[in-house]
Amino acid sequence: MTGVGYGDLLVALAPETALVLAAVAVLFIDMGLMRSAPLRQRFLTASAAAGLGCLVTLGILALSRAHLRFLDGVLVVDSLTQWVKIFVVVLTLFTAGISAQAEFTEHVGEYFALLLLATVGMMFLVSTEEILMIFVSLELTSLSLYVLTALDKRTRHASEAALKYFLFGSVAAAFTLFGLSLVYGLSGATNLTEIAAGLRVHRLDPLLAVAVVMVIMGFGFKVAVVPFHLWAPDAYEGAPVPAAALIASGSKVASFFVLAKIAVLGFAGVEGSGAWGQLRAGWLPVLAVLAVGSMVLGNLTAIVQGHLRRLLAYSAIAHAGYVLLGLMAMGYPSQRSAALSAVLYYVATYGLTTVGAFGVASVIERASGDGRIDALAGLSRRSPLLALCLMVFLLSLAGIPPLAGFFGKFGLFTAAMGADPAGLGLLWLVGIAIAMSTVSLYYYLRVLKQAYVATGDEEASRIVVPWTDRLVLIAAAVGVLVLGALPGLLLDPLARAIAGGNGF
Repeated sequence: MTGVGYGDLLVALAPETALVLAAVAVLFIDMGLMRSAPLRQRFLTASAAAGLGCLVTLGILALSRAHLRFLDGVLVVDSLTQWVKIFVVVLTLFTAGISAQAEFTEHVGEYFALLLLATVGMMFLVSTEEILMIFVSLELTSLSLYVLTALDKRTRHASEAALKYFLFGSVAAAFTLFGLSLVYGLSGATNLTEIAAGLRVHRLDPLLAVAVVMVIMGFGFKVAVVPFHLWAPDAYEGAPVPAAALIASGSKVASFFVLAKIAVLGFAGVEGSGAWGQLRAGWLPVLAVLAVGSMVLGNLTAIVQGHLRRLLAYSAIAHAGYVLLGLMAMGYPSQRSAALSAVLYYVATYGLTTVGAFGVASVIERASGDGRIDALAGLSRRSPLLALCLMVFLLSLAGIPPLAGFFGKFGLFTAAMGADPAGLGLLWLVGIAIAMSTVSLYYYLRVLKQAYVATGDEEASRIVVPWTDRLVLIAAAVGVLVLGALPGLLLDPLARAIAGGNGF
């Protein structure tokens, strides 16, 4: 705590404090003032209160100049962590927006409070380099998301999805905790930088190999990579749509960022090699195996899906594989800054795109009561706005220029190809990623074919898009277009934040 006063600490924690206060305010408004009001009105009011809390938090983050390192990395606040927090809070704001017209639970205040508390957990996860705090933040986030998944009591699918999510998550947490305990036993430290220094004498220690694998297994569950993905399709399909959107977006941003910290800072010196023909034991070859499995299985399995949200789940698994390429490139010092910028740009724009896609799914499911891809037939006639937004989001996920998804993939693939310029390096992984991206275009176009080509029921009424959903969808689609056409709007400040001095 040297040089850090409690006043400085309170200023640094102002964004998290604002969200906690917003969660308390939402509970008070709903349970104290709105309990007897119609359900739709309660959702709209609570959404507005939660959204206001997110906007206040974004204002604090935008104006904050706090730079702090508290208790040897328990809390780390710098320009880079502030940017990642902004990504997370923006995605939560959009999630609150697509929740405004929902009616899936009577526990409205509890739902929005858990939404905000999950975000607080993600923000603490981003702002720490200490493994105990990482685990506590991870569990705060996870427990909130488990409950959010189960809140729709009208269908047994939500309960089944929540149970699978909880059981897999509990096992993953056990693996993570055991792996971190082994890391502590080998290094004698809980700070990531000190852990790296302590592990340098154990480079070939089998116990260290077990620890690395167990930690990656635990975080592999959080980001839904193969073979730790089995919970994701059920959770994405069975959970309330806004909860699924947050799981697919905000939690991915925070989890990938902390995984990058653990791998690059905590496991520095035990990278090994994932280069073609030069495999050496370490965390790089482990990520290589997970990346290949995720890209191949995620894309090939998505082809046969008949439910839109389930297709998005397998798409998310494939995209997690792409992000792992960027994390692998960070294992090479010459590419670290460029790869980190590419990873953060990718997860931020992917999260925005995914929230938008789930927003479209939410409107369609409320209008037709059906989440199957076949239910999209005639969408361009019933709602041109929904069809246009869906096209923007899916083509961005496919990586079509000039949308944000294209530049995200381009950045990741470029960083991976530059990791070993003297040899083949990670080129073999980039080749697989490009091939699987081509496969993904097929199933995204299959969805758009239903929306634009299939006629559907000619007597089906037009879909009325509520103003709240319209605002969120248009904002998300414009964001995807602008960040795709002008990627420097995000990449330039990220590059400055990374160069400004941090653990990476």
